[in-house]
Amino acid sequence: MEISTLTVYHCLVFVWYFFVVYAIAHVRTEERPSEVFLYGGQWKYLTVLNLVLQAVFYGVSFLADVLRLIKKLRCAKCVISSRDLLFSVLAFPVSTFVSISFWILYTYNRELVYPKSLDGVIPLWLNHAMHTAVLPIAVLEILVTPHRYPAKKKGLILLGCVFLLYISWVLWIYYVTGEWVYPLFALFNTAGLVAFFAGSLGVIVTFYNFGEFLNRMIWGDAIVILDYRQKGK
Repeated sequence: MEISTLTVYHCLVFVWYFFVVYAIAHVRTEERPSEVFLYGGQWKYLTVLNLVLQAVFYGVSFLADVLRLIKKLRCAKCVISSRDLLFSVLAFPVSTFVSISFWILYTYNRELVYPKSLDGVIPLWLNHAMHTAVLPIAVLEILVTPHRYPAKKKGLILLGCVFLLYISWVLWIYYVTGEWVYPLFALFNTAGLVAFFAGSLGVIVTFYNFGEFLNRMIWGDAIVILDYRQKGK
């Protein structure tokens, strides 16, 4: 894809995610169902944190494209390194996990993750923006842009650290309020929760590996940062 076209694409996706984050942040709390408690606001939900993550990623991608267009190649190389790390370790595996796990649990028993009472607060389009659109957009990113993945050990350690940070946030909220972020967690005893969290980490690692596989399959084994000096001539 031409860099000018890619710049427009990343700008549009950034604006889309910014708009979605704005929309969910301005859902009126006075209309919340009784199952949804105030502590932590929307920022206790992985879905909402993922939207912020995607907005940041596409903002960085747009910046990298602009720097390439104006021939600020040294700066662009640095920004692209950050972009690729952000996408490989977080943006792709987290968005894939959010979408697939949500719809599996929603199909099984929606009350475990998204009570029906939320339908009167969150419009249908916003639900799909949060839980459906994130997956095809992430896959499309792999199709239009090659990304350099970090060394496997480094990537998995970073992913694991972020996962533990979110679990710590969930456990802290339970400690303070006595309420689980997701009703699903109330079904488990301590051992069951540990097993569930470990299984979730395993699934996210699988999505990380899948993203790396897709990236290599589409762009080949020799995925390198573009030779900007050559492109700039």
